[in-house]
Amino acid sequence: MKPDFQRDLIPSDEVLQLIGALNAMKDELLNAAQQWELLDENGHVQVTPSYAALLQHATDDAQDLSRDVLRLTADFARSPHHTTRAGSTVLKHLGTAATMSSHAARHFTESAECALALPRSANPIDRHYLANRVIIDHASARAFLRRTSESLRDAAKELDDHLGFQRFLATLTRQEGPPAPPPPRPGGRHR
Repeated sequence: MKPDFQRDLIPSDEVLQLIGALNAMKDELLNAAQQWELLDENGHVQVTPSYAALLQHATDDAQDLSRDVLRLTADFARSPHHTTRAGSTVLKHLGTAATMSSHAARHFTESAECALALPRSANPIDRHYLANRVIIDHASARAFLRRTSESLRDAAKELDDHLGFQRFLATLTRQEGPPAPPPPRPGGRHR
């Protein structure tokens, strides 16, 4: 019995569209992780981090990115393709990306919260602790953005491999082609 590979295939136009969306989102996350740097080249905070800027990273930017990742994940999970072999692997990567992106938003928020408390702290030890928390939480958030991007990259690679498999099957199908007609029988009627 021949296995039915056709039902496990995701239509190539849908795969290409999803790969495009994943790559665009991956690039956006990487750009955000690189642009939202608090430290200078020596590893020091140049000025006291602005609560407004940190909150902007958390609310508008990181939460919007996370919402986009969650929406993409939910859309794929609702599609019939998530049950295929490749689709289940893609969904696993998308689930990881959704989790990582939500952690990023939370860490940006915690960084902003510590930055808000910094100017109100009179104790130098508390100020030092809060300044370190701002840096650590912000760096953690950026790391979660990078991990989100990596998960999206892995999902896109899985889909690209799936396209390669489809191309391979197409070449096999073309090579097999229709069966050749049987050769004429010897000893047939002659006039």
